[in-house]
Amino acid sequence: MTLDHVFVSFEGELANVANEPALVQLKARYLGREGVVTRLRKDIDFNALSPEEKRSFGQNFNDLKTRVEQAIEAAAARFAESVVETVDFDRTLPGTDRRLGAIHPIISTQIEVEDLLRSMGFQVYAGDEAVSEFENFDALNIPGDHPARDMQDTFWLENGMVLRTHTSSMQNRAMRALGVPVRAIFPGRCFRNEATDITHENTFYQLEGLMVDKDVSVANLIGVMRELLSGVFRRDIEVRLRPGFFPFVEPGFELDFKTTLNGVERWIELMPCGMIHPAVLRNAGVDPDVYSGFAFGLGLTRLAMLKYGVSDVRLFNKGDLRFYEQFRATL
Repeated sequence: MTLDHVFVSFEGELANVANEPALVQLKARYLGREGVVTRLRKDIDFNALSPEEKRSFGQNFNDLKTRVEQAIEAAAARFAESVVETVDFDRTLPGTDRRLGAIHPIISTQIEVEDLLRSMGFQVYAGDEAVSEFENFDALNIPGDHPARDMQDTFWLENGMVLRTHTSSMQNRAMRALGVPVRAIFPGRCFRNEATDITHENTFYQLEGLMVDKDVSVANLIGVMRELLSGVFRRDIEVRLRPGFFPFVEPGFELDFKTTLNGVERWIELMPCGMIHPAVLRNAGVDPDVYSGFAFGLGLTRLAMLKYGVSDVRLFNKGDLRFYEQFRATL
C-alpha cells in the first residue's frame, strides 16, 4: 500500500467515526506502535533505496503522518465543541453528591476563641507565615546566641526569613502598627522541623494574644484566661499559674486548667503566658515605665484535641473525610 493509498483509506475510516472513543481507536490503528503509518516506515528496506529515493520517501512519510495527525486533532476539536453545544443543564448547579462539608475542627475552635476574645475587646490582627528573624526572635528578647533558639527547630528560607515558629512573632508588628493601648490576637499556622508523634506535628496552629495598657497586672491575665476557657468548654474553669521561663515575658508562667479525664480530676498544661518583658516593649517603641501588658500563646491544635477528645494530633492533617465528618453536627 502506497502512502497516498494509506491516506485515502484513513479518510474513509475517519468519515465513519461517530464519537471520541472511536476516534481514539482510529488514532491507535494508524499512529500507534503497530499502526498502519508506523509500519510503513518499518517495512521499507532503506538499503535498497538510493539517496534520492530515501529523501523522497522521508518527506512523503512525514507529510502523511502530519496530515493524519492534523485530521485527528480537527476531529477531536469538533467532538469537543459538539459536547459543549449539547449540554442541556446548568453547570453551576451542585453535583449529585449533596453531602455538605464541615469546618475543620481546629478552625472551628479558632473561630470560637476569636469570638470570645472579641467580646472582651480584642481585635484579630492577621499575620504572615514567613517573617523576619528579628520579628521571630530578636524582637522577643531572643538574640542569636540565646539558648531558647535551640528549643525551636526552625525552617530557614534562602532569603534569610523564617517560617514562624510561634505566633509571638506578631507582637512587635502589632504594637507598632496598632499603637498602645492595644488588645489584639494573632491566630494562624506555625512550623517547626521536628519529629511527629501523637502530640507533635511540624505544622500546627496557635493563637497569640496580648494586652498592653497602663496598670495591667497578672490579675487581668488570669481573669481573661478564665473567661476564655469557661466559654470554650461551656462551664466554670479553674486555672492556676506555675512559674515558667520564656524570654519575652517577665515573670513567665505555665497556665494549667483543671478538668476530668477518664473519671480522674487532673490539671492539664495549656499555654505559656506572662507579663511582657520590658525589652520587648522597648523593641516595639513602647515605654515600659508607662505601659505594662500580658501575652499568652494558646495552642489551638492542643485546645481542639482537648475540646473534641482527639487522641492523635496527626489526624487533623491526614485529610481523611471519615475523621472530619464526625464533627459536622458539632460545628
